[in-house]
Amino acid sequence: MSTENERSATGSVAYREVTDSKGRVYRVGETDRDLLGRSRKFMVYLPWVAMMAISVSEYAYGSAEDTLSDAHGWTQSNTFWILSVWVFFQAGIAFPAGWMREKGILTARRAMFLGAALCLVGFVALAHLDDVFLAICGFGVIGGLGSGLIYATCINMVGKWFPERRGAKTGFVNGGFAYGSLPFIFIFNYAFDTGNFDEVLDLIGVYVLIAVLICGWFFRDPPKNWWPSEIDPLSFAGNTKSARSLAKNPPAVKQFTPKEAVRSGMLPLMWITVVMTAGVSIFGISFQVDFAKEVGFGPLVAASSMGVMAVVNGVGRAVVGWLSDLWGRKLTLFFVIVVLGLAQFGVIWAGDLHSEWLFLFFAFLSGFGGGAFYPMFAAMTPDYFGENYNATNYGLVYSGKLVSGLFGGGLGSMVVDAWGYNGAYALAGGVSMAAAALALLLRQPGRPRRLDIAPNPMPVSREVV
Repeated sequence: MSTENERSATGSVAYREVTDSKGRVYRVGETDRDLLGRSRKFMVYLPWVAMMAISVSEYAYGSAEDTLSDAHGWTQSNTFWILSVWVFFQAGIAFPAGWMREKGILTARRAMFLGAALCLVGFVALAHLDDVFLAICGFGVIGGLGSGLIYATCINMVGKWFPERRGAKTGFVNGGFAYGSLPFIFIFNYAFDTGNFDEVLDLIGVYVLIAVLICGWFFRDPPKNWWPSEIDPLSFAGNTKSARSLAKNPPAVKQFTPKEAVRSGMLPLMWITVVMTAGVSIFGISFQVDFAKEVGFGPLVAASSMGVMAVVNGVGRAVVGWLSDLWGRKLTLFFVIVVLGLAQFGVIWAGDLHSEWLFLFFAFLSGFGGGAFYPMFAAMTPDYFGENYNATNYGLVYSGKLVSGLFGGGLGSMVVDAWGYNGAYALAGGVSMAAAALALLLRQPGRPRRLDIAPNPMPVSREVV
């Protein structure tokens, strides 16, 4: 029975719900302009801008560490642990934030506003608090929570508005979280010193606040089970690009609750893979500039290597997101993690040869692999478990990064002290290769292996009230 007449009578746009042969419900009939008043592309560009704004907190931090240590009287280990705590809380807030959003406690707009305010507090604390414990509480805890709220909200927003082609869109938005830091990397290397560090950090905090507030004002989630009207959810007929992507990455067989996703075994496997891969990525972000200086490369090469890593890290996320729509998420994820592992061994080789150009090349590869896996997990989570509980399910998967932050930054510094940079980078490469092997075990719950990269069989449609 159709609900079209009933919905029209209330003044809302007519829609109907269709159910496929596996019981999955799709809400069709409402266009993005009906719901938003504008194209859903705005739900790509606005999260992208917000992600670029908060990228300075993680990807430019390594370039600011020396000045922060001198200005506040901190040790190198102190500054690494501040970043590690930031990563812990940035990733840790994803699950509770997702739960609050799905329970209606926290809207997308409020999450963005709250996150913007917390980020400002974090930068002010980093600028004005000499006590390392207070700096950890201010930037690491409060700033990390703010960035995490913004990050999780932006990623989930894209996945909900583009259920049929989320790889490229998620990758594009996720990329902003890396290359958005590029101007700040060079600022921290060339125009950031003990005489102006506090003013610079205060201004950055205000910049993040304003950018995120403006973007967040327009955030709005689609209705549950919403599906774009131009794509037939039963046959995948319609837009050619979307049809190709759905053939390689079919929709989840149903909407998995977090408990069901955990019981499937796939969400815990994703979590472990994130822990390992993100740990290697964070290690590279934290130590690449210092390793370059240790080897004897000049400040330009050190800054450029981090700049190259940030740009390729971000652009790679967009490229790999697009590629996953063609290859499939699993194969693309495996490829990315292997590249990340090989790059760690390449950095050692370049350092031993004292080759600046070779070092920049492997910084390129490390940046590519160290960022591109994030949009893969962001796209795979709703691919495997559906969109309705994606904020919570992805929050669980992404929470693996909170463990990664500990051994990628803080514990990584201990490994460097004990084994030197070569030993630490070799360990990172080995961890990445093990993660690639685990990625091969991933499969979509409820779908036979032979159909992992095939479209759904033609389902029977029924309309429900």
